[in-house]
Amino acid sequence: MTFDLDAYLARIRIDAPSATSRGLARLQEAHLSAIPFESLDPLMGRVPALEPEALQRKLVAGRRGGYCFEQNGLMALALDALGFQFERVLARVRNGGERGGVRSHLAHVVHVEGRDWLVDVGFGGGGARRPVPLERYRLDYQSDEVYRIATDPATGETVLQRLAEDGWYSLYGFERGDIPPIDIEAANHLCATWDKAPFSGNLMLHRLTPWGRIGVFNAKVTEVRDGVKSVRELRDAGNLDRLLRSDFGLALADEEIDAIAGKLRLPMEEDARSVA
Repeated sequence: MTFDLDAYLARIRIDAPSATSRGLARLQEAHLSAIPFESLDPLMGRVPALEPEALQRKLVAGRRGGYCFEQNGLMALALDALGFQFERVLARVRNGGERGGVRSHLAHVVHVEGRDWLVDVGFGGGGARRPVPLERYRLDYQSDEVYRIATDPATGETVLQRLAEDGWYSLYGFERGDIPPIDIEAANHLCATWDKAPFSGNLMLHRLTPWGRIGVFNAKVTEVRDGVKSVRELRDAGNLDRLLRSDFGLALADEEIDAIAGKLRLPMEEDARSVA
């Protein structure tokens, strides 16, 4: 099965971008706005399939989302079809720590117009909405957020950082080099099944919106609208139904939403099916 570029572009609602830095930025932001980050398969005990056919069937035709190995796996297909030069990187997530854990996050370095860019549509909350130039300590302003690339002298890793209220917050670090497909397959299986990874035990969702971001961790929903942050809690299965189908646009069966609600121990609601 060949990659259906037209179907992918229709899914993210843009025409084919040029193989330029501007086109790359359009591509990443459109993908993040249209295809949500979500951990539903690991939460329900399933290991996501990474074959190109499976990625297109789930994320494009099936109108679902996925986590980093799926999202950036699909992005690799798009980058290749659009004529971009890129390499994969397998990163260690830090989330504010001094060191990362196992290599558990897939992203890409794209070379275009004489510069290298970090391209990532699979990090979820806190990730950059547009590619970040791989230039050490150069500030990259993206809407209300600021990112930079740093070097960790202790590990030699290249580290993506986001400016927080109390200083620079390290998201993840990586080293460049050849990444065999088997390493990605193994990391995917580990993330989906290991109890020390967050995905099999938590509901995690995120996407960009026209006014900011919306993210979910279990029953906690965090939304940023025009720079103003708000937090609310899901009260019941009806809230969850509306969130998944309306706010995230996920195509899910009633039985799947009921199962997720059960995982979160949300009370059921007979009229939860408010969105077709």
